[in-house]
Formats: sequence, C-alpha cells, structure tokens
Amino acid sequence: MELSERLGPVLADVMAVTYEDDGALTVQHEQTFASLRVVTIATDLDLVSLTQVLAWDLPLDSKIRAKVAKHAHDTLLGTVSMVEKIGPGQGRSKKTGDVLLRYNFPAAGLTDDALRTLVLMVLATGADVRRALVD
Repeated sequence: MELSERLGPVLADVMAVTYEDDGALTVQHEQTFASLRVVTIATDLDLVSLTQVLAWDLPLDSKIRAKVAKHAHDTLLGTVSMVEKIGPGQGRSKKTGDVLLRYNFPAAGLTDDALRTLVLMVLATGADVRRALVD
C-alpha cells in the first residue's frame, strides 16, 4: 500500500482525521491543528510534510518574539517559525503573528506504529511550544 493511502488510517486509530479535497489530511492535537500530505520527491522517496498551526493572531512584542526565537533554536522535531501580520489599529498598525511548526521526513520503510509514533511526537512538540507561548 502506498504511503499516501496508509497515512490517514494509521492516524485515524488515535485521532480524528479529515481528508481534504487536495489530498492533504487535517488533524487536531490538543489546541493545535495540522495539515499533513505525502510528497513524492523522487522514485521511491516519499516525504510526509507536516505543518502545524501552534498559535494565531498573537499580539507581538519583544517577549513573544524572544520566546519564538528560543523555540526556533531549541526545537529538534520540526522548525518553529512566525509569520508577522499587520492589522488595522487605532491610529497605528497593530502587529500580530501566527506561529507554525513544520517538519518533513522520509517515511519509506516505517511500520505503521513507527509512522504513527513519529507524527504524534512532532504534534506533541508543537503542543508543548504552543503552551509555552500562550500560557
């Protein structure tokens, strides 16, 4: 069975999975949500590409920027990044940010249990980062 056919059922054993029209899967973990898709890079090289939204519309200040930078430096399972946005404010523009965790990994040869465990480890890492940012 192809990886793209395996990923949904493997995750559905432990969480709700939504199948998107474009082939991606959406899952929720704690107070985050993530999009996963299988991307073929070359023959026999399929990657799972995971993008997890950790926090959105965070009011930006030096404390939040420093926390995100620390997690970007310290996080091993994925890359933490922030997208800054400028929204309307009263007389001044108000800056907010969305924080994401991205992780891509080759999954060929992983058993279903190993695949599920790796995805859950990444999602748990993202949930930990979220708690550190918003609590």
